[in-house]
Amino acid sequence: MDHVIYLFAPMAFLAAVLASISIWSRRALWIKVVALATTMLLIPTAYAGILDLLSKPKPVHLEWIVGSVEEAMVLSAAIWEGEAIYLWLKIDGVGEPRYYVLPWDLGLAEELQEALREAAHNRSGVLMRLPFEPSWARDDPTFYALPQPALPPKFVDPNDPGPLLYLHPETES
Repeated sequence: MDHVIYLFAPMAFLAAVLASISIWSRRALWIKVVALATTMLLIPTAYAGILDLLSKPKPVHLEWIVGSVEEAMVLSAAIWEGEAIYLWLKIDGVGEPRYYVLPWDLGLAEELQEALREAAHNRSGVLMRLPFEPSWARDDPTFYALPQPALPPKFVDPNDPGPLLYLHPETES
């Protein structure tokens, strides 16, 4: 949300430039008033539109800022049969997770469901390979579960105090 102002400010500036051009043009007074009123309505409408878009999923084919990323962590997914696949992705180098929508694809939905089952069994996560690639025709799976994390070592050296707190005899009171 912190970058909304960077999207809105140029639009407001361009609207103000258009309003000033229409005010200083050689037109009738009523045309100038209509142009100024239109500008005054355009600015809050555009701001409300940008804010409304923040809660909507972004189609993956419209991602061009981080479009070259190799993998993304799938934090959550919702599969709506016959409609779309909704994903909440964590992308390396981007601060907060982002919300995306994929067009409905039965094969992709089954692949995602299987990866989610495997990740739940392994107690790991799901990664999405090439999330913004326009073509889904690949040999490698798009979604895959991370391997099960390694268990901690079971061998404990009796001579190693490990994380125990050791108090020097002089400091004990």
